[in-house]
Amino acid sequence: MPRPVKLRKVEHMPKHDYFKPLGIPKCELEEVDLKVEELEAMRLKDLEGLSQEECAGRMHISRQTFQNIIDSARKKVTGALTKGMAIKIEGGNYTFNICKFKCLDCGHEFEKAHEKKDEGCPKCGSYEIKCIRKTEFCIDRCRKLRVRGK
Repeated sequence: MPRPVKLRKVEHMPKHDYFKPLGIPKCELEEVDLKVEELEAMRLKDLEGLSQEECAGRMHISRQTFQNIIDSARKKVTGALTKGMAIKIEGGNYTFNICKFKCLDCGHEFEKAHEKKDEGCPKCGSYEIKCIRKTEFCIDRCRKLRVRGK
């Protein structure tokens, strides 16, 4: 059984998520689906000029995973540009925040996507966990979860 896909941290969402060649009706175009994390990989490497190691660190993934993501992204974008295809940016396995949690039962500290908070402690399975790296996102998200009774 394959390992579950780890969520990739994304810091930037594009304002526009669809690009097409000028003069060709949308109904006549083939589309390429570019995942959000693929765009983020290109943004970090090609626009910000970071090293592969820095990019991987910012996305909370291994260097090899980063390389696989950026290779896929560049292949899709190059194919779309050379073949006159539309590019649709959507989907993927990403999160906007990786939070550091501490299990209140066993004391284990771990990092995971804030959206996966409901999964509990990976060591003992307890749901008595607390975000210990308080970022603005974490404070706001935890407040919303408390209001909803989670």
